[in-house]
Formats: sequence, C-alpha cells, structure tokens
Amino acid sequence: MRKKTRLLTSCIFMISLVIFYCITSVKAYANKLDGEQPNILFIMVDDLGWQDIGAYGKRDIDTPNLDKLANSGMLFTHAYASAPVCSPSRAGAITGQHPARIGLTNHISHEVFTPDSATLLDAPTLTALPESAITFAEVLRDHGYRTGFFGKWHLSLMGKKNFEVDDPSTLPDNQGFEINVGGGAFGGPPSWFSPYKNPYMSDGENGEYLPTRLANEVINFMADDSQKPFLAVMWNYLVHSPLKTTEALTKKYQQRAKEGKNVGLPVFAGMIEAMDTSVGKVLQAVDDLGLANDTLIIFTSDNGGVWKLSDNGELQYGKGFPYEGGVRVPFIAKWPGKIKENVVNQNRIINTDLFPTFLSAAGINPNSFSNIDGESLLPVLTETKNLNRQAIYFHYPNYAWHKNNRLGGAIIQGAYKLINWYDDDSVELYNLYVDPSESEDLSKIHPDITQSLKTKFKKWLKETNAQMPIRIISS
Repeated sequence: MRKKTRLLTSCIFMISLVIFYCITSVKAYANKLDGEQPNILFIMVDDLGWQDIGAYGKRDIDTPNLDKLANSGMLFTHAYASAPVCSPSRAGAITGQHPARIGLTNHISHEVFTPDSATLLDAPTLTALPESAITFAEVLRDHGYRTGFFGKWHLSLMGKKNFEVDDPSTLPDNQGFEINVGGGAFGGPPSWFSPYKNPYMSDGENGEYLPTRLANEVINFMADDSQKPFLAVMWNYLVHSPLKTTEALTKKYQQRAKEGKNVGLPVFAGMIEAMDTSVGKVLQAVDDLGLANDTLIIFTSDNGGVWKLSDNGELQYGKGFPYEGGVRVPFIAKWPGKIKENVVNQNRIINTDLFPTFLSAAGINPNSFSNIDGESLLPVLTETKNLNRQAIYFHYPNYAWHKNNRLGGAIIQGAYKLINWYDDDSVELYNLYVDPSESEDLSKIHPDITQSLKTKFKKWLKETNAQMPIRIISS
C-alpha cells in the first residue's frame, strides 16, 4: 500500500512539473511575441572595401548615412567575412557554419577559372546552398518572425534560360524566407535599371534604379502592420560590377577627380554614394515607423573590396585573396538601449557569428544546433563579456574569377596570422597587431609559433572535412 501511495505521489508530482513547464514555456513565448523579440534588419553590401566609407576611411566620397549609423552604434575594426569571395561568405553568414564545413567554397558559376600555369585544380565545391542547411531565416520564421529577402542571393546555380536558377528549391523562398524580391543566381545584376531582366522581381517604370527599388521593397515589408517581429535581409547588389550608376553621380565624382579629390574611379565612387543613399533610406524608415528601439541593425560587406578599385587602406590585396584585404570588412551594429552609441570595438569577429547572434537576440538557444562555428555577439555588443573563441579560420581552395590567387587558407589567433599555401605547403606568418599590412613574414623568426598554428590549422581542416585542391600530375 505504501509503495502504491509513493508511486501515486511521484506521478502527481511529475505531472504537475510537466504542466508547470508547459505553462512557463507558453508564457515565455507569448512574452517574446509581446515585444521581447526584436526586429532584425541585416544589410550586407557587395564588395565594399574596408575603408570605402567615411566612418572607416579618408576618401572624398559622401556616405553620411553610414557615418551616422556608426556614430549611433558600434563600429568594429577587426570584423571578417568567412571567405574572400561572395557565395561562400554568404553561406557562412546565413548558416553560422564555416564554408569549409558546408562544402561551398567558391563563388557559384558555370565557369572554370583555373589558370593555364596551375599545378592544382580547384577543390570540389557545391554549386548551391544545400536544402539541408539550416538558415537563421528558417529558425526565426519557425519562432514567430516574418521573413523577407531583398537583393543579391548568389547561393543558387543559374540555369541556361532567362536568368532563372537551375534548381528553384535553392532560392531564398525555400531557405526560410516568406518573401523574395530579386534573389536569384546573379553575382552582379543583369541591369541596374528597369527593365531588370530578373525573373525574381517585377519591373518598375523604365529607368527605375535597382538600389532605390530594393530599398522601397524593404520599407514596405517593415511597414506591414502585423504584430509579428520581422527579419528583413537586404543584400544590396552594390557595389559589385557592372560598374554603373546614375549619370548625375558619375558626373559629380568626375568633377571631384578633376579637383584633385581622393575619389578613386568616379563611377565606383558614385556607386558607393548610391549604396549609402539606399541604405540611408531604409534606416530613416526604421525611425519614421517608430521601430528604432525594437530593431537590431547589422551592416557589413560580404568580402573585402576589389584590389586597386576599392579602398582597403593599408591592408594587403583584396577580394579573392586570403590576405587581410580580402577578408576584413566593415561592420556596424545598432540597437538603441542595448548597444551604446559611438563605440569602436576591436574584438575579432566573423560573419558566421550572425546566426547565433540573431537567434540569441530572439531568445532562441543557438547551442541546440549542431556544428555552429560562430559565436553569439550579444555579450560583445552589450559590452558584458568577451568572446570565448581562440582562433578564426579561412579556407579558399579555389581560383577566383581573376585567376591571380594561390590556393590556401589561414588561421588568426591572438596577434598572429598564419597563411598556409596548398601548392607547396609553405607558410607565411604575420603579427597583425603591429603589421596589419602583412608586409613582414615572421615564419622563420618564430618557428615555434609557426609550427603551432600550422598544426592547429591542419587539425581544423580535418575536423571540418574541408575539401582540398587536386594536384595535377604531369605526364
């Protein structure tokens, strides 16, 4: 009888405990929908150099909106893309997994960029973000968010007809986004002006400017009177080629160039200002709609700027190279009441951190997802705690469109960055704290550090099952 009584008491206790947790969970979820979950506006532009905007550099190019964003939020000086080219970097940002782990390591294209003098062939790489990949859009959608995508996707392979993708299941619509405007397989847009020749967005009036159109689409999405929080992902096609902007902006910077101002190529300078204007339009709408205090805003670039076109400052090389100019990017975050204004942060971050950051901001535990390489930035953004990671990694075993890069990868830990070239297994070592331009190779001066980082890098390649280049066997 006593055993039955104890068993009944135990069962009642367990049932009560389950009911308590169910009620608590429902109440917690309801609270999130009542305002604890912020809106998320993620703006990523294309090929923007580390110092192309005023907040970072000294060019005579007008970027007042991004300068204002930096003054009202947190600017990072050591932010990195997870790859030196667009498709793998975008895959890393949206999944939180390193491109090496995903198996998507080069910009998606039908073309082969292997130079005639190559001793290595490209490593095998996926030609689309796999359906099995979990994106932050899928997770946030499943936790009550409205999700919209606007702009450049480039995570699908283009088919042979009318600019449509080879496999529609690889479009943003099938990776967690309820709305897709303009996201297809393009690296650069078929046209900057309507008619756009883009099967994933309707044409506007003849001559309508693509950056303006995308900004308007984002604003309309944010203005929806739904009670749900939103995830708006604006991946601007600017400042990618083809190099073209409005006639007025081109003339403006041609004149500045004649005056001896530091603008670089005038048409590209105009594209930078156009990008700033379109982003500024969206940022102003956040304020006008009364959403500022409830919105986490992230602005960054998908990779470093194009060498000799963008301004990468003192950084070595540019897009398509594992040097700093190819992977270090501008990064600005704003969230009134959570992130202090006008803060410069020197923490080393990488865009795979965005997946766990967005989930954490929404009250979702990112640790429930396996193989996430990123780390939530919330403690850094709120200046409550430093990151736990020891190192960040890069793996670029493919040839870029310019065919000028050696295949290799890199590890950055503490002051040091080691680059490992795959053709002859040689290495270079730099102290980024004193030599961010990577001008003095220290691998012979610090052999112990060199060997330690090389061993750690090789271990990481194995752990992520990174695909490696194929050696050409001469006859």
